[in-house]
Amino acid sequence: MISSNDLRPGITFELDGEIWVVVQFQHVKPGKGAAFVRTKIRNVESGNVNERTFRAGEKMARAYLDRKQMQFLYAAGDDLVFMDLESFEQVSLPKSDLEEAIPFLKENTELEVLYYKGKHIGVDLPTFMELAVAETEPTFRGDTAAGSTKPAKMETGAIVQVPFFIEVGDVIKIDTRSCEYMERVSK
Repeated sequence: MISSNDLRPGITFELDGEIWVVVQFQHVKPGKGAAFVRTKIRNVESGNVNERTFRAGEKMARAYLDRKQMQFLYAAGDDLVFMDLESFEQVSLPKSDLEEAIPFLKENTELEVLYYKGKHIGVDLPTFMELAVAETEPTFRGDTAAGSTKPAKMETGAIVQVPFFIEVGDVIKIDTRSCEYMERVSK
């Protein structure tokens, strides 16, 4: 069993006979009344996203997933092709099941593919990825406001807010959980 206080993005649990994964969560402790957890959860099988509020300490059954280490090879039409790193077997998964991961998928990226009772339910990206900046606005002299950012399109198509000093061609480290810029790796 898992408590609603332990919910975090990526945690899977069973609710009403279905498997759900936490997309977002917020612990709320109002000044008056009992604490609660506001969540956005996605149904693993149907892909539907619901917002649900749980009482603090509410219990639910944890869903345990099988994880396979795989490597992303290429996109083929409406599918993405992965290779199992142990058996070298190739597996095609529909793009529609991997919408959150697609902006970060680069050829030869190693990641974990998640299975529940033998059925593919998603992927677990590396927490941090290094991607090259493909497009961004040019920097002008005087753009030095602390904390200011501009949008940058990565080589994979992801859009990330970056500081003004980042230029096209820079390689940056990105947190894939929040799509946030972490640091510049090289120029």
